[in-house]
Amino acid sequence: MTERERPGTAREVLGAFTRLGLTSFGGPVAHLGYFRDELVTRRRWISDQGYAELVALAQFLPGPASSQVGFALGMHRAGLLGGLAAFTAFTLPSAVLLVLAALAAPQLEGPVAAGLIGGLKVVAVAVVLHAVIGMARTLAPDLRRATIALGAGLLVLLVGTGWATLLAIAAGAGLGLLLCRAGGVPGAAAGGERAEASEHAAARIPVSRRAGAACLAVVAALLLLLPLVAALVPSTALAVADGFVRAGALVFGGGHVVLPLLEAAVVEPGLVSSAQFLAGYGAAQAVPGPLFTFAAYLGAAIAPGAEGLALAGIALIAIFLPGLLLMAGVLPFWGALRGRPAVGALVRGANAAVVGVLAAALIDPVASSALLEPALTATAGVDVPAVALAVICAALLIVVRVPAWVVVIVGAGGGMLLAAL
Repeated sequence: MTERERPGTAREVLGAFTRLGLTSFGGPVAHLGYFRDELVTRRRWISDQGYAELVALAQFLPGPASSQVGFALGMHRAGLLGGLAAFTAFTLPSAVLLVLAALAAPQLEGPVAAGLIGGLKVVAVAVVLHAVIGMARTLAPDLRRATIALGAGLLVLLVGTGWATLLAIAAGAGLGLLLCRAGGVPGAAAGGERAEASEHAAARIPVSRRAGAACLAVVAALLLLLPLVAALVPSTALAVADGFVRAGALVFGGGHVVLPLLEAAVVEPGLVSSAQFLAGYGAAQAVPGPLFTFAAYLGAAIAPGAEGLALAGIALIAIFLPGLLLMAGVLPFWGALRGRPAVGALVRGANAAVVGVLAAALIDPVASSALLEPALTATAGVDVPAVALAVICAALLIVVRVPAWVVVIVGAGGGMLLAAL
């Protein structure tokens, strides 16, 4: 029995994702790179094709893509307990740090803190570049799929909205149906069927169709009933739950895309000031894990003491719950469909499009915010020290092949050093 075929334990998943939760800086795109490096390349829990399939599905769904992928990987490895262990371990470190940051926001100011954030952005450039190179070799190995990847990347760059990601992957899936059927892709006859079999063996999702349908029904009920209850019963807790459920359920693209919805949920009603909101956003850039844990900061900032801690917990659960339920609800139907030849072609096209989407994200916002904005220096334009640090981090990760957490330390330390000079 190979490592990919061997089921694991919730404790194993908890350990792997605790490490990821403590070291995965840089936003959802970078997180997918960390996941691939740790769970696909190093631990071999799942094939590159199977992993990209989960990434593509998460991109189709609203919610926090990296958390959804992590939840699915945990379920794949150790069942429902594994999924819950993956989510908890990946989410809790940053949530705790951001709650503490809400209590000590002024401590995050100053040049050294700015250098830390700038260095972590540079680390994200190296991590995403590594992921793009690795996934391109596996998922876009021929001219047809490389063309799909290029077109998807250009579409995302030109349109520049969260919906562009969904459109690019949908278009890639459609082109895959036309161009990537078995026998129609160079090399598919030789390795395609074996790759499909590997993918099927790797995708162990212990959710029945009935349970999946129930998960989807719960999401619909939350979206329909919570606004009514919140309107009828004046309560800060209900208002927070309503606003954060909508943010988690209706935003495509995750990460930074959710910020306008969060601002509408807490700043416009006067629950949090604009200054507090921006301070929390800055703090969220300096901690590992999903950006959606910014919700914990906002909940803690609404009220002092125990009430703030309770609201932080409500906000955190509310923003993540819809996305996890959607992933669990769709996966059982996805597993039944993907064995069909036409669906296999759709998946190959969507997988190729994922490569383009990640490449576009590498260019903007990952590289543009880390290398073009004056993060490590006060000079506008190309930040030359940041570019040099990015080259060093990329070389360590891609050429020397050091662990990702070492690159995080090098990038963060280099950023603080450059900011202090």
